[in-house]
Amino acid sequence: MPVKARTSLSLAVSDGFRAFVLDQLSGLDDLIARSLFGGVGLYSRGLFFGIMSRDRLYLKVDGRNRAAYVKAGEKPFKPNAGRPGSMQYYAVPLEVLESPTELVAWARDARGAAVRSASRPRRLRKRASARPSRRS
Repeated sequence: MPVKARTSLSLAVSDGFRAFVLDQLSGLDDLIARSLFGGVGLYSRGLFFGIMSRDRLYLKVDGRNRAAYVKAGEKPFKPNAGRPGSMQYYAVPLEVLESPTELVAWARDARGAAVRSASRPRRLRKRASARPSRRS
């Protein structure tokens, strides 16, 4: 009996895309890129504010900056394709990605969202994906 191949979650980022994004973000102070489950996590001033996954850039959103992403028709980051739930990170529009000045401004807004999220008490933070309740 043949063994069914396991589908693996790939968040892989090409070397070229990683280099391009980091070059575009060179105007952002204290930028650090770290490998993250095959993708890349972006940090500034010690705050996690962005994700590179599947050659797309996603930035942290909240009530102050989400509208710009929605207006551009962008979607939230879903680490597990085919499964419900998303995170509070949205894809960056291509025209923003191609402009270093604009991308750095959006990244600063994303860093601001990360600051605001970190400053809220844990019990008040909303989870991006709701887990089903185990109550009957």
